[in-house]
Amino acid sequence: MNIEFLKKLGFSDKSAMVYLALLRLGPSSVRKLADHCKLNRGTTYDALKWLQEQEIVDYYKKESKQIFVAEDPKKLHQIVLDRKQELAHVDTDLEKIIPELQALHNKGGERPVARYFEQKEIPTILHDVLETCGHSGELMYRIYSTEGIRDRLYNGFESFSNERVARKIAVKAIALGKGGMLRGLDERKWILEKSETPTYIIIYPGKTAYISVNAKDELVGVVIENNGVYHTQKAVFDSLWAKL
Repeated sequence: MNIEFLKKLGFSDKSAMVYLALLRLGPSSVRKLADHCKLNRGTTYDALKWLQEQEIVDYYKKESKQIFVAEDPKKLHQIVLDRKQELAHVDTDLEKIIPELQALHNKGGERPVARYFEQKEIPTILHDVLETCGHSGELMYRIYSTEGIRDRLYNGFESFSNERVARKIAVKAIALGKGGMLRGLDERKWILEKSETPTYIIIYPGKTAYISVNAKDELVGVVIENNGVYHTQKAVFDSLWAKL
């Protein structure tokens, strides 16, 4: 049996080995288990002590020796139930300290956080745009939609526009270069000059994403999470939008 499942219940590698050995061998001494598992006796005894604490192993004395025996494996269910109860208490306590943790998070919130994304991870940025707009209640974002990038941006998330519309999230787009089409809940204006170093920019609540190409002609992205950067980019976009 693979011990990985037992490890999900809190078993260590060694306690899982000793437990399975005890099931296979039946009532056994520490020495017998240690020899079977190729562990020293101290380590074997520590594993048995933990198993006893979980109430899935017991022992009796025979000729002054401790003989260990595994309880019915159905008792493993109790470990799961105990974990559920413990996590329920932790969750209750967590609710009490969340405001304190949020206060710490907010104090550091003005320090920009930059996250980098490779080509295969670009859909993660698009998912984040939808999730962030939805959670913030600000159901609108802004983009500089750049020729040379826009036709490749949605590879891996072709249903993005449909999902955006379904979530009632609007977008204002300033298109750099020719092309681009309306899909619903969107407005578009054009700057027909094509950029020699195309970069697609998404300005959404609290964040700004920059998506460009590297030397291998692969899409790469960086998302800056910072309210100051967001509001500055938003103000520049809105000023340019009003003039186009």
